[in-house]
Amino acid sequence: MAMKKTDLEKNKALKLNNAMKQAGVPRGAKGAADEPKVDRREQRKLDQAQGLVAFACKLNGDLVNELKTRATTHPDGLNGLLDEVIRRGLAG
Repeated sequence: MAMKKTDLEKNKALKLNNAMKQAGVPRGAKGAADEPKVDRREQRKLDQAQGLVAFACKLNGDLVNELKTRATTHPDGLNGLLDEVIRRGLAG
């Protein structure tokens, strides 16, 4: 009995996924391999100890691009830049 077209495509996808897993496709930012790995639970505990709270909001795309550009040169990255900018803005 011949395989259906959808079954053939599923098999191709499974083969591709397995090949990618075996090849060890790198994930994450550059240089992440140099840093010690911290799982999400541990990272959450570290953030809570520093008094950090996740805060999501929607911003204009141009503003986000500008923030990302400036964050590349900020010593504390995007989080540090946003903390600094918001504190300055609130201070008046």
